[in-house]
Amino acid sequence: MKKEFYIFLSMMLLCAVPLYAQLCNTPKYEYRAVWLTTVENLDWPNTMVKSSSDIPKQKKELIVLLDSLKDLNVNTVMLQTRVRGDVIYPSLIEPFSHVLTGVEGRSPGYDPLAFAIEECHKRGMQLHAWIVTMPLGKDEHIRRQGKLALSRKSKELCTHYKGEWFMEPGNPAVAPYLVNLVREIVSGYDVDGVHFDYIRYPDRTNGYPDAVLHRKYGKGRTLAAWRRDNITAIASALYRCVKELKPWVRVSCAPLGKYNNLARYRSLGWDAYNAVYQDAQAWVRDGIMDALFPMIYFDGNNFYPFVLDWQENSCGRHIVPGIGIYRLMKQYGGWPQIEIERQLNTSRSAGTAGTAMFRVEQLLALGAPVYSRVYAAPALVPPMDWAGNAPVSPSGLKALRDRNGISVEWDRMDAEDGFPAIRYNVYGALDSVVDIDNIGNLLSSAVDTTSFRWDCSTRSVMSVAVTAVNAYGIESEPAVVTFGAEQAFVDVVELPELHGWGYRVVVSDTYGRVIYNGRYSCRLSTVGLAPGYYMIKVYDRHGALVDSKLFAR
Repeated sequence: MKKEFYIFLSMMLLCAVPLYAQLCNTPKYEYRAVWLTTVENLDWPNTMVKSSSDIPKQKKELIVLLDSLKDLNVNTVMLQTRVRGDVIYPSLIEPFSHVLTGVEGRSPGYDPLAFAIEECHKRGMQLHAWIVTMPLGKDEHIRRQGKLALSRKSKELCTHYKGEWFMEPGNPAVAPYLVNLVREIVSGYDVDGVHFDYIRYPDRTNGYPDAVLHRKYGKGRTLAAWRRDNITAIASALYRCVKELKPWVRVSCAPLGKYNNLARYRSLGWDAYNAVYQDAQAWVRDGIMDALFPMIYFDGNNFYPFVLDWQENSCGRHIVPGIGIYRLMKQYGGWPQIEIERQLNTSRSAGTAGTAMFRVEQLLALGAPVYSRVYAAPALVPPMDWAGNAPVSPSGLKALRDRNGISVEWDRMDAEDGFPAIRYNVYGALDSVVDIDNIGNLLSSAVDTTSFRWDCSTRSVMSVAVTAVNAYGIESEPAVVTFGAEQAFVDVVELPELHGWGYRVVVSDTYGRVIYNGRYSCRLSTVGLAPGYYMIKVYDRHGALVDSKLFAR
């Protein structure tokens, strides 16, 4: 009977996993990011909260957007959180943006950032708080802000230039101000990342009025070198702030799409290093950015050579080309969809960490067909391999099969002190080897419990693997359970005919809990039992074990 027990136990099944033919060339890890714009209500929200009855409508708009993005296998949403010197969450530093209610400084009656984080996490997507760093808005916007405007409250932090207000990178007090803003977001919210936009000088700085500050703080450096050092110092301070609070939160920025002139192609005077003083490649080299999202909103030779340049100088950090899918619109170039498809495939072939789409409206309205062709299968957000070590594999892995599928359980693992809980990825395969590098084998990611249920109607021979994933996204080696050939489920268990009196039958589940304890019968009906595995034991009147059998219901 011992041999029979193990034969039955090994016959637990998994159901077939949908396999995608196109998965053979799909990376397991790949940013599928989007910029979700709130400025001027471009992507969200469309409904202004004028009364409490508008709150569900505004929330519903975001839910619809996120559902659509999830259907396209988007895994990272960069939500514009600081708009133009104002924000979309209750802040002690800056006012609520008018994009929520139509009135600057007015609360919408709920916390949009907290709501967005919750909804993204429900869908297995990361949310990165997108912070517009230097621009504070045009004169019209500042007038609308009135006394709430930073340019009125702390004018020394700001510079007026060509009809707009900017935070002044040359003022050493600007970095601490931005650090406090970032500290408020990172300490108060479960964001997965912080993404800095416009962390640079304004466009076309001829006549930019910082000569006095350069004389005061330049210390013999050229104007260009001093400006680059100012931006780098701000980027470094913001990175340190995030990592001191939550080391696992990703820090990224969106530099101009061309870093500098290339030997293979010129930047035509519009690049990050010379035009707006962003030394972004130094930031990844010096480890003060986890990822760069260069905005390469160009085509032809203004795109392809520069993607290669960013990736060749990634220094092991993540390069995520920003693709201008808005260029599909007639008024912005009317690109054919094949151009977007080439850019997506070129970025992948170059070994980048994925792509980011600017922006959501055009992705959903015009770019979805080409996007879904290239990204037909899901992908996981790439891990920050440089930030830590892989966790150990899960232990205590076991599985039970019933008529409708399998249940897998494992032991809970403790996270490092102060870090978020360990999560788990579950994989299945059609043979005894589970290739966890094949995204087609992924059944579920970021599981936050120590159990998993896979329901299905088709039973087939499979193996299951579970890995542990830490806060950096780094995955352990798998723990694997392999199942044997298919076994029929029974409605009646046939037992041997026993003569005499005093025999009794005890039925228990696989945890040893007694389900039935009664008189012996050679035909035992299993109807009414919950699906699962059960052990039958037959005892004589003296309590001696006579027979035992494992069966599946």
